[in-house]
Amino acid sequence: MSFSNDMDDEYEKLFRRLNPPRVVIDNEACKNATVISVDSANKHGILLEVVQVLTDLNLIITKAYISSDGGWFMDVFNVTDPDGNKVTDEAILDYITKSLGPESCYTSSMRSVGVKQSTDHTSIELTGSDRPGLLSEVSAVLTHLKCNVVNAEVWTHNMRAAAVMQVTDEETGSAITDPEKLSRIQELLCNVLKGSNKSRGARTDVSHGVTHTERRLHQMMFADRDYERGNNEELDEKQRPNVSVVNWYEKDYSIVTITSKDRPKLLFDTVCTLTDMEYVVFHANIDAEGPEAHQEYYIKHIDGSPVKSEAERQRIIQCLEAAIERRVSEGLKLELCTMDRVGLLSDVTRLFRENSLAVTRAEVTTRAGKAVNTFYVSDASGSPVDAKTIDSIRQAIGQTVLKVKGSPEELKPVSQESPTRFLFGGLFKSRSFVNFGLVRSYS
Repeated sequence: MSFSNDMDDEYEKLFRRLNPPRVVIDNEACKNATVISVDSANKHGILLEVVQVLTDLNLIITKAYISSDGGWFMDVFNVTDPDGNKVTDEAILDYITKSLGPESCYTSSMRSVGVKQSTDHTSIELTGSDRPGLLSEVSAVLTHLKCNVVNAEVWTHNMRAAAVMQVTDEETGSAITDPEKLSRIQELLCNVLKGSNKSRGARTDVSHGVTHTERRLHQMMFADRDYERGNNEELDEKQRPNVSVVNWYEKDYSIVTITSKDRPKLLFDTVCTLTDMEYVVFHANIDAEGPEAHQEYYIKHIDGSPVKSEAERQRIIQCLEAAIERRVSEGLKLELCTMDRVGLLSDVTRLFRENSLAVTRAEVTTRAGKAVNTFYVSDASGSPVDAKTIDSIRQAIGQTVLKVKGSPEELKPVSQESPTRFLFGGLFKSRSFVNFGLVRSYS
């Protein structure tokens, strides 16, 4: 069996070398978008690879047509930059060609989701039940163990939380190599994640690998079954995406249609989930030129069969709904840019809490020694975010350090309380906070 699999792998490599991918980028065919056509030998997951390359460049996919019947994969994407303009940056266009063109035959394994060794940082993956103060406790543990969070992304959905954090040793500034320290980190973080909730599990993994963070978060939450909804959950049908699955018996396909509010990376989220559920997309049509996005997929399971049961149909619907909802951000968007230091994340979120603000989602990044963090905040009581509160926080942190992104219209009531808004709350009261980032004390 192993010999057979090796032969299949070698045949696939040979086929790709004899039939290299072809990428055509056209800025003349469409009035308001750059058209990118990709033709290549077909394989499971190739659609996700292509979409991943485009979304990692922060390109907006406004239209797409995908066809992968037989041994060949053909797709066309209409894309723009984040400002809605055609893509004209030669460096970006060259990167797309190299990443998806003939050279990708030899580098595609580096784009796929896996683990690559890194000496720059240690990756920590966390999964557990969401509760007040969870991220605060995690950050405090890492600070106590002299670890600095250089990059992190945390998603919450349906009372579950998942995080991928990249940390360094405070003393060396690189990956943590001490086995005892790694074991201690894993033990303490696992205890934090478990908390008092014994009904659902918690998981902590520590490695020196590099993964695609967003896809890994989807995989972690899918494995954690965040798509399972309680019987007593109140649903807001207006906010929930409209997902349907029907069988086309004449062609042996299942047709998945999705209508939802458009947002960046929406296509990546849905294609990622279908791929991880082991469904193959044979044809697809995507239209996201307006405020709503319409997606239509013709799929089969990897074993060649369409959806076989009502239970399977419902599971696809629930998983796609969850995939779309995980990245939805509630509240006012704030962006913080300052010199990075150990404990910064805990101190910032504590200041938000003291001003009765809840952080609903955050992205933590470090660039050339500077922390560039994005927070989505709402009033903890569900009332409108007070402009005076934001001004007070900005004065404490620094007007140029913390900026309000987006329009003032976002200062409005939260329509309903999110069960995951407590993730960043409940910080340790033993810390004093005087003149942001300059004076701190720990009990």
